[in-house]
Amino acid sequence: MPKTEPAPAFESGPELGLQATIRRLTQCFEQANLESAHTDARHLTLAAAGLTRDALLRAPDRAIGRAAAVRLEEFANRRLQREPVSRILGRREFWSLELEVTPDVLDPRPDTETIVEAALATIGDKRAEPLRILDLGVGSGALLCALLRECPRAQGFGIDVSAAACRVAQRNLDRCGLSDRGQVLEGDWTRTPGGVFDLVVSNPPYIVSADIAELDPEVREYDPLIALDGGADGLCAFRALAALIPERLAPDGSAVLEFGMGQSFAVRRLLEEAGLKVLRLWPDLSGLDRAIACRLG
Repeated sequence: MPKTEPAPAFESGPELGLQATIRRLTQCFEQANLESAHTDARHLTLAAAGLTRDALLRAPDRAIGRAAAVRLEEFANRRLQREPVSRILGRREFWSLELEVTPDVLDPRPDTETIVEAALATIGDKRAEPLRILDLGVGSGALLCALLRECPRAQGFGIDVSAAACRVAQRNLDRCGLSDRGQVLEGDWTRTPGGVFDLVVSNPPYIVSADIAELDPEVREYDPLIALDGGADGLCAFRALAALIPERLAPDGSAVLEFGMGQSFAVRRLLEEAGLKVLRLWPDLSGLDRAIACRLG
């Protein structure tokens, strides 16, 4: 659970202009050694003021005002407790879609867009066909929403053991205008819909249990444990996926999975031992292997 917030450490003056407020907050975040200090300060300031970036460009010296200053102090001090901006604002942009994020779901981070890129490259021209897509561990619905947006004739199914996560995913399908082609089901991965699928994707829990305590506070304290904990070796979910995917893939279907740093060899071995042919590894924004694509052998 998130830590209790201490006394506020940032104070905003209502008479300050937007740009000056962002500078002051950036300095505060830098002193706290927060990454992306300026970006976070800008996002929080504009959200507190209810303004867009265009408004900032048009009137950078506009006073933030008393009500916005009060909201910003709350936002800033939550961020100083290492709560992610997406958690504070309750939303995250993913694949150019604005998605709802709650404490019940994994925060869909930019590196996970690698799965979308890999999936689209793997299916190639078939993205225009009436595909059946399955997202195992749907969480916020980020992957399902992105793929349905990119595959306009596809039908998608997401499954998650968390009822709360299923509700978030369904709301995100609704807000993206995709609920007519997407369905979310509560249950474990063995309770998938009948039939086979042209594309299976998953961002499963893959953190070694003993390593969770060493994660950054933004992850350790704010992402749900069930979405992080991959068991004693981090591979529990991949064993389940390797057993399930061959039964769920269409003959010419493919699967794309996210994995953690240093897990590529072990995940590849599990998939190949299950009779799957690995097609390619895909790097994330840092150049590290992040996703693996496979199909029936």
